Amino acid sequence: MTRPDLKPAQARRRATYLRGRAGETMALVALVLKGYRPLARRFSAAGGEIDLVLRRGQVIAFVEVKARARLEEALEAIDARKRARFSRAARSWIGRHPRYAGMTFRADAVFLAPATWPVHVPDAFAIEGL
Repeated sequence: MTRPDLKPAQARRRATYLRGRAGETMALVALVLKGYRPLARRFSAAGGEIDLVLRRGQVIAFVEVKARARLEEALEAIDARKRARFSRAARSWIGRHPRYAGMTFRADAVFLAPATWPVHVPDAFAIEGL
């Protein structure tokens, strides 16, 4: 649904934002069904953002969600710059939550494409600086 008072560029950004939120919700549901418990959503710090922070057992998973028109495009969407910003945000989250010290921290990814179940990739990339 688009608002008539928005300019085309604003409408495009809003639609992208809403698709992103819907993708994060789909990823969250899929991970909860796998036994993960949500700790945070859209955590932002140190110039980066983590879409989902979840816990399962002794593992804290920082999750990047990527939705694209094709699954192959989603798989290629996390570049070095994104990993560096994601890592800064993850280190910031860890620093703000000392009660989780001693747990295993992992950077996961969930990839989405239309008409496919979310693809969860545990330990998709290393958290830089840990």
